Amino acid sequence: MNLSIGKYEIFHTVVELGSLTKASESLNISQSGVSHAISSLEKELGFSLLTRNKAGIRLTVNGERMLLYIREILNLNEKMLQEAGEIRGLEIGTVRIGTFSSISAVWLPGILKKFMDQYPHIKVDIMEGKQEEISLWISQGIVDFGFLMLPAADLEVLHLKREAFCCVVPENHHLGAENSIKTNALNEEKLIVQNSTLKIIHNILKSNKLSPEIAFHLDDEHAVISMVKNSLGVAILPDIALHNLPDGVKKIPLSDDRAISSIGIGSISFKNLPPAAEKFIAASTLWLNEHFT
Repeated sequence: MNLSIGKYEIFHTVVELGSLTKASESLNISQSGVSHAISSLEKELGFSLLTRNKAGIRLTVNGERMLLYIREILNLNEKMLQEAGEIRGLEIGTVRIGTFSSISAVWLPGILKKFMDQYPHIKVDIMEGKQEEISLWISQGIVDFGFLMLPAADLEVLHLKREAFCCVVPENHHLGAENSIKTNALNEEKLIVQNSTLKIIHNILKSNKLSPEIAFHLDDEHAVISMVKNSLGVAILPDIALHNLPDGVKKIPLSDDRAISSIGIGSISFKNLPPAAEKFIAASTLWLNEHFT
């Protein structure tokens, strides 16, 4: 790796870890070496990139602007190295994935096993977050691609699986004996909503001209289910989030053709993905075909 790329990687690591000391440990170079690389890059560019105080380091306004380009340079460098490895017949590199908790629990263990058995020398970095965070990581080049509930604005997307939404109720709820629930039966219920599915649920309710009370907005599906278990309301959640329901709650399908979404992969450009990312997407689609067809 040439000196300029080395400076960029050091700068990027300092920003990601928020500390010169942590970057020094992560990169296995001295802290003075990290400081020298940052100072050299600032001198090369002609302005400060970081501010340093007792609370740690922060990007300057100019540093934030440069970070976008530096990420792009590092991503292109990684892609070049992977392409070179492909030419030499090596399967190397790093694939960086954004995902949300249900995918991490239900899909990723099987996908990772399949992928790592086939490509043991490719490193996989996983970042878990909310839908909006994953979309931002993709657009900023922090991850190569991300698993998302579709649609996803301003991204290229690859559909993977249709996902039905179910109603989650306490076992002793008056709807608990139903085999399926019509959406209009929820109009008098208090809804507990997961924020990542809020737009989808809003569209389902709007298309049925319903306006039930939204009792709580929560990020974590386990918290939503716990609220339901304690009879604080009912929830509408995608089936993938209901893989390990606790005692005391039931999932019941919604008898509404519009209560369907799609899980897929989002990327800035599938044509420009590094080889390692392309291989991971291929392994994901193969695993899904094996388990859901």
